[in-house]
Parts: sequence; structure tokens; C-alpha cells
Amino acid sequence: MFRILYIEDEKEIGQWVTRDLTERGYEVTWLESGEELEKYIVAADIVVLDVMLPGLDGFSIGKRIKKENKKLPILMLSARTAVEDKIEGLNFADDYLTKPFHPDELVARLEVLLRRYQKNDDVLELQHLKIHTKEMRVINRQTNDEIQLTGKQFYLLQFFIRHLNQILTKEQLYEGVWGESYIEGDKTLMVHIRYLREKIEINPAKPMIIETIRGIGYRVKL
Repeated sequence: MFRILYIEDEKEIGQWVTRDLTERGYEVTWLESGEELEKYIVAADIVVLDVMLPGLDGFSIGKRIKKENKKLPILMLSARTAVEDKIEGLNFADDYLTKPFHPDELVARLEVLLRRYQKNDDVLELQHLKIHTKEMRVINRQTNDEIQLTGKQFYLLQFFIRHLNQILTKEQLYEGVWGESYIEGDKTLMVHIRYLREKIEINPAKPMIIETIRGIGYRVKL
């Protein structure tokens, strides 16, 4: 299930788009401004972003998103049809759709962007690992053996891969993988990371793939 972060301040349009995308099988988080962006952006597979928003406009928000994560696709939505506006949006965004639009066209454009980015990340070589992100398979390149991960372990590793080189907090990891708010003191995430390290690290006592950032969280570097 792909996760869409949808930022739109017009309630009627926001409710309609959210309902339609949810019925089509997407997981949608709808925000009415960019104020809570940092809380939800880390779990998103794609961003659908309106231009006219309270506070920072969509252009400013989109540029900031791309600066922090170039691999996160952005689809701009706007009632602005002027060529200058489209050019400004496409300077950083991956697509630009003008209002009014048909929901089928929105979904078609979303699928194109998701396929493009998913295809680019289908196979990743990370130190001694070869990770097939679509097939949910991890191979040890030194032995050519497949490493058997549980579903949750793979989703955790996949979440790290989607945010390579970024320091992720415990809150971001838990909310992104489990889809629930993190409760301070909960050991679930720490236990899963320990078991995952035991399977993918050459020396789990001195992990080289999943790096602990003391006092903050974890990071996987390419």
C-alpha cells in the first residue's frame, strides 16, 4: 500500500480527493497546511501538494521537501494555469496538474511517478547486501545466500532504505513502520532493530549498516 501525503487547504476538495484515493487502496494523510510536515513526511511514498496554502505556499514547501529528499516524488496541484506558474512548479516538482481535474487522471499521474521511483530503487547494493525492494528479498553477496527476514523486519529495513543517509528518530521509525504513535519507553522498535542486525550485520556487536546515533535514533548510510 502506497502512502500519500496530501496537502490541501480547501476542505471540500481535500475530503473528495482523500475519500477517492482511500477507496482506491492508497493510505492518505491529509494536511491543510505545511505546519505538521516534518511529522508525516518521513513515512510518505509520494506528496500531492496544492500551491495556494496558508502560511508557506506550495512552491516553498515543495522546494524544501526536495532539498531534504530528492527521491520523494511530488505532484503539484493548482488552479493556476499560467505557463510561468507551471514552469516554477516543474523546476522542482515531478508533475503539475491543474484544477479542475478528473480523479482518474490524478491516479494515472500518481502511478507513473510511483513506478518511476520504485523502478529506480528496485535493487540496492548496501555493503555486503543486495536488496530486492519489490520482491522483498535480501541476499548476502559474500555467500550468495538469501537472508530470511520477517515481514516487519523487511519493512523496517525498507523504511531505512527509503531514507538513506537520514538520521531517523525512534518516533519517525515507529510511526512509519507500525503506523502508530510511539510511546516513550516502548522497547518494540529496539528489539526489532537488534534482531534485524543479527541477521544482516557481519558483526551485530559492531553494526556497520544500521548506525546508532546516540541520543537521537538510527541511520543507514549508502
